[in-house]
Amino acid sequence: MTQRLYDSKTQQLVDFSPREVGKVGMYVCGPTVQSAPHIGHLRSALVYDQMRRWFSYRGLDVTLVRNVTDIEDKILDNAAVAKLKGSCEEWWALAYRIERQFNSAYDALGIQPPTYEPRATANIQQMIDLIIRIIERGHAYPADDGSANVYFDTGSWEPYGELTHQDINKMEPAADSDPRGKRNPHDFALWKAHKAQEPESAAWESPWGRGRPGWHIECSAMSTRYLGSAFDIHGGGLDLRFPHHENELAQSRAAGDHFATHWIHNGLVNVNGQKMSKSLGNSVFADDLLLQARPLAIRYFLGSAHYRSSLDYTPESLAEAEAALNRIEAFLRRWQQEVGGLSEEQLDRARAPEAFGAAMLDDFALPQALAVLHETVRAGNTALDTGKKDKATGFFTGVWAIVNVLGINPLSEHWSSADDSSAIAALETLVEHLLVERQRARENRDYETSDRIRDTLKRAGITLKDTSIDKNANGSHWSLNG
Repeated sequence: MTQRLYDSKTQQLVDFSPREVGKVGMYVCGPTVQSAPHIGHLRSALVYDQMRRWFSYRGLDVTLVRNVTDIEDKILDNAAVAKLKGSCEEWWALAYRIERQFNSAYDALGIQPPTYEPRATANIQQMIDLIIRIIERGHAYPADDGSANVYFDTGSWEPYGELTHQDINKMEPAADSDPRGKRNPHDFALWKAHKAQEPESAAWESPWGRGRPGWHIECSAMSTRYLGSAFDIHGGGLDLRFPHHENELAQSRAAGDHFATHWIHNGLVNVNGQKMSKSLGNSVFADDLLLQARPLAIRYFLGSAHYRSSLDYTPESLAEAEAALNRIEAFLRRWQQEVGGLSEEQLDRARAPEAFGAAMLDDFALPQALAVLHETVRAGNTALDTGKKDKATGFFTGVWAIVNVLGINPLSEHWSSADDSSAIAALETLVEHLLVERQRARENRDYETSDRIRDTLKRAGITLKDTSIDKNANGSHWSLNG
C-alpha cells in the first residue's frame, strides 16, 4: 500500500513517494529558545517522532533535521527584560539554558534526537550566501534608507501566498522589521540592521553592514544546507504556516531551490477547551506537565489524536492515558508469565497487524491505529482465557510491534528506567527553581533568604558550590550527597 499524507500546500491527501528511493529527508521547525517549553512544543515534536519511527519501521532511511532558533527578537527582548530585573545572564546564555530545557523534556518523552540539530548562530554565513543569491535573482533588495536592512521583494515573486492560498492584497503588512526603507509593506526582513540598544554580540558582519538574520531566512538556509536544495517533507506547527512557512517557501523558491516537496502541519493544543495562550494564563509548561504523570502516559496522551486535529488537555487526560497503558502492560506481562519463550531476535522481527499499517498509511491516523492496538490486546486476553497459547502469541507479537513503532512499549529499557529518571528530573526542576530564587536574593543583598535556601537544600542532602555568574546562570553548582 502507498503512504498517503495531507499536503498543506495542495490542501489534499496525496501519495507520498520519497525523492530518493529508500530514503526520507524531513525538516521540522524546532524551538525558538526564548522561554520554557510548553505542552504545544512537546506535541509538535512528538508528531514528527511518530512519523519518523513509522518510516523507519517500513525500512526507510530517515534524515530528520530539527533546528534551534537561538537568535531572534524575542530572545533579545527577554534577555533585556531580565537584565532590567537584575539578571546578569547574556542572551546567548539564556538561549542555551532554554535549549537544554527543551532537550530534557524531549528526552523524558522518548522523542529521538534528530539526525542533526543545527543552531541558527552556527549558520550565519549560509544565510548571508542565500540572501546574496536572492538579491542577484532580483527578488530582494537592501533598504534605501542607509541602514543595513535587506528585504524580500514580495511584489517581484508572483506565487507569493501560494502555501496559504492568500491574496497578497488582503494580507496584513509584515511586522517583523522597521517599515522604513521598504518598497512594499508586505516585504519581510532577510537581514536586520544592528540597533544601538542591542548587544554587540548579537550582530555579524555582512555585505550590507552589521546585523543579524531575519527569522524566516534561518530555516531556509539550515534546511537546504543539511538536506540539499530539494527534500521530501517540511513540518511544523499549524501556527507557523503564515507568515513563517509562507516566507520560507517564497524566498527559497526565489533563490532557485526546489525546497520541500510536501508540507505537513500539526494541530495545536487547547486547555480545557480553550486555546492555550499567554494572555489567558492557561499555558501548561513541560516541567509542570512532567510532574503530573509518568512520561510514558504523557507521551501516550500527546500522541493519541490525529496529528492535524487540535488536542484538548484536561486534568483527566493523563489518567485516561495511564489506564490505557495499564491495560497494554497487563496483557504483555500476562503473556510473559503464562507463555513466554520468544527470543530477542524473534521479538525484533515482530510485525504489526495489517489494520494498524493501513491506519498509519492513511495520513498517520493514530486514533484508528490505537483502536487496533487495544482490539489486539483484548483478543490476546481472550486467547489466554481460553488456553489458546499459540493464538495469544500472535496477538502478543502484534501488540509488541505496535508499541515499539509508537515508542510506548512499557517493557522497553527506556521506560523501565523512566521512574528513576522522572524522579531525577523532578528534583532538578525543584533545585534549579530554588537556586534562581537564591541568586535573586543574593543580587538584592537579601542574605537571610539566601542562607535559608542554602540551609534547606543542605538538610535535603544537597551541597552547593558558589561560582561566578559568568560560568553559571544561577551562580551555583549543586550535587546530591552520596
